[in-house]
Amino acid sequence: MHSHPPSPARHWDGSPLAPRRHRSLRVSATSPSRLLRTGQHSRCHTCGNRIEWYQRNNHRPIALHPAEFANTDVPDSCRWHLSGGIAYRHSDNSAWCRTPHAVLCPRRTITTRLTPHLLDVRRHLAVRTRTLIETGLFTPPAPAPAPAPRETIPDSRILRPVVQLLYTRYLADHPLHTIRCVAQTRTRHRCPHPVLHPAAPSGTWTLLPAHPAPRPRQLELPGGLMALYDLSRLPYSEQLRWRGQRCPDHATAYGAADLALATWQVFDPLLHHLHIHPHLPAIASGCRSAPRCSTTGAKPPRPTPSG
Repeated sequence: MHSHPPSPARHWDGSPLAPRRHRSLRVSATSPSRLLRTGQHSRCHTCGNRIEWYQRNNHRPIALHPAEFANTDVPDSCRWHLSGGIAYRHSDNSAWCRTPHAVLCPRRTITTRLTPHLLDVRRHLAVRTRTLIETGLFTPPAPAPAPAPRETIPDSRILRPVVQLLYTRYLADHPLHTIRCVAQTRTRHRCPHPVLHPAAPSGTWTLLPAHPAPRPRQLELPGGLMALYDLSRLPYSEQLRWRGQRCPDHATAYGAADLALATWQVFDPLLHHLHIHPHLPAIASGCRSAPRCSTTGAKPPRPTPSG
């Protein structure tokens, strides 16, 4: 019988002296989506039922029902499939598919002819919504107040600015200085830094036509100038950082995942007409901040000293 002395790197019972360091998970640099599963789950603000957010191939979000359905139970126009965390509106040669929550939401008007199975799911969600309301776990949103006249809307504080980047206009959900980074930090929390950083290149407040130039055989919509935050003069990498809603520290951190979806909405002058401001904001009109203001994209002239 031979003795086996313990290794100097282990205890007498064979357990390691130093605790094993856990390896943190990282998103592959070639992954089409960086959104974690924890950032996909949410609840519909209209009915209170669970939904899952995914990005489409055009970077626009879509809310899908959490469960899968057989293709025979879903109309062709309501079939969505997932590939690499991206939602596509085409078949993946499988017998199952996903469907948008807007089709099944009990507090929305049905615009598509549903199958009997989807009608049963819609009724089940309606019962769940009523249960959530009766137990006090969900409060339906109050009806939107009547919009104020255009003359009374203060342009000095644009709460939802329109940003132009990558040849597209986007409507933000928050003011520029409060748009928060969506990346995950090393402590597995959402990054607290804003996207608008003083050390990064800034855009320009400018006045541009509210409606783009009409195409042939297209109706020309009436409208004047609107204030928007123009980022089209920045480098391509900076515009990608803004669209991905990341701070400068996480702009090149390809392994860092996202804990939330970017809140950009493609700007539509007909749907978002209440957010069209015909004048530059007060902070841009006075030129007291880093974002420059101009009606032609150039810096405003310096005032000449009096006396």
